Amino acid sequence: MPDRRLPILVCAALVLATPLGAQQPLSAIDWLSKSVVMPAGSKVRTRGSEKAVAPEGKALPQDVVTSTLDGPAPDGSGVLVPAQTGLPRDLWGIGRTAEIAARITRERPGAVPALQDLLISVLLARARAPADSANGSTLLLARIDKLLELGALDQAQALLDASGPMTPTLFRRAFDVALLLGTEDHACEILRATPDLSPTYPARIFCLARTGDWNAAALTLRMAQALDYVTPSEDRLVSRFLDPDLAEEGDDLLPPPRITPLVWRMLDASGEAPPTATLPLAFSHIDLRDTAGWKAQCEAVERLARAGDLDPSVMEAILTAREPAASGGIWDRIAAFQRLDAAARSGKAEAIASALPPAWGAMKEAETEAPFARLFAARLLRPDLPARESAVAFRVALISPLYETAARARTPVDDEERFLSGLARGDLVGVPVPDGMARAIAAAFGDATLPADLAALLDQKRIGEAVLDAMDRIATGTEGDVRGVTEGLTLLRRIGLESVARRTALQLMVLERRG
Repeated sequence: MPDRRLPILVCAALVLATPLGAQQPLSAIDWLSKSVVMPAGSKVRTRGSEKAVAPEGKALPQDVVTSTLDGPAPDGSGVLVPAQTGLPRDLWGIGRTAEIAARITRERPGAVPALQDLLISVLLARARAPADSANGSTLLLARIDKLLELGALDQAQALLDASGPMTPTLFRRAFDVALLLGTEDHACEILRATPDLSPTYPARIFCLARTGDWNAAALTLRMAQALDYVTPSEDRLVSRFLDPDLAEEGDDLLPPPRITPLVWRMLDASGEAPPTATLPLAFSHIDLRDTAGWKAQCEAVERLARAGDLDPSVMEAILTAREPAASGGIWDRIAAFQRLDAAARSGKAEAIASALPPAWGAMKEAETEAPFARLFAARLLRPDLPARESAVAFRVALISPLYETAARARTPVDDEERFLSGLARGDLVGVPVPDGMARAIAAAFGDATLPADLAALLDQKRIGEAVLDAMDRIATGTEGDVRGVTEGLTLLRRIGLESVARRTALQLMVLERRG
């Protein structure tokens, strides 16, 4: 147990002028930690702009903002340039910031992996800020929050890094990303080195403890208690964090109704953290660390892989780290994955043929086919597999980046394969259409016209909004009215995203994500 006595000398160094009564900046993510506070009574600032504050007793005209011409534009910050995304620099055209942010934050359940990748590209795109942005950060924050909601923490961190100087609203997000990824020491250093960031007492105490200064952390808590700067629940949580022995002297600590990354880490330090499976997807990254049990790691892999937020190499490393400890459920899926991995490494066609169908079935059960295909497609495209297994390997390759290579290497054996092969090559002329979904897809690769509302968005150069709308229509189309599939794919092809359109259509067919 570290020495946690309270030397008086520390006191003066820790009395900081923190406006603890100030309001937190609002967030679209309701699980963000209260790591910093906004200064009370200050002007509302964004980088490169300042909203005017009216003198007491007087009013300002509505909708007045001032901005610096050619100044920094946080809403235009991004990681990916047009050459990487296939999207134009003028992505938002004459669109309004609030409407764009609302489209971004809309829920899109059940998107196929290709559309999930497209959404992340839109969120990370470097583009001109909307005309009414006034050098603000509304759109930037909406994009970061969407990435956090999707569990795409590495991408969120990259966008935060590209956004320029750290403000309190941005730091709240960066701090939580660090807590979830295990890089909190760096975040605490930023907090210490940036006087403009005023930490809340729980965050300050956590960072002091991370540096090993338990005495300073305990004294800071005593000050917060004396000045009534912590709530009773915060007091219990932080006290238990600083002295886990308190858990043995009293009742179990009831977790607060709102679990934030900071709360989770403090609960974890006292051995009382809730399982991440019951929390938002972003918390699953915690279980990828070596400190988590292997079963928890594997379950987190499945959750993140299902959402498209995991590097396939991480999936492979974790799922092959040990031998399955039991049978049934996830253990059977791990065993099937490991058998195919070993067979693929051996290079023996007979071993691959035996292991492939069970492994593919296991991945379909977990809906982790896309990262599985990225891992194995190249090793499965071989001419010496039996007919049944060769057909499975063909479908695996079609949902991988090798879809066109697979189509050119295989002679189709039935109408469904003829359609899939033509779709992969982008040529459906004269190809038989096997079902209703295929007909909707074929129309988009034929002479379908855009509906008037999507055409209007393109005319106004609101490309980003049109892409988001197309994604929504495809998702709706999988639930019954397949016209949405035709309209969405037609839009993607019209703006030059041919590869995305093909990959989406192939995944709709092979993965059968149809509501």
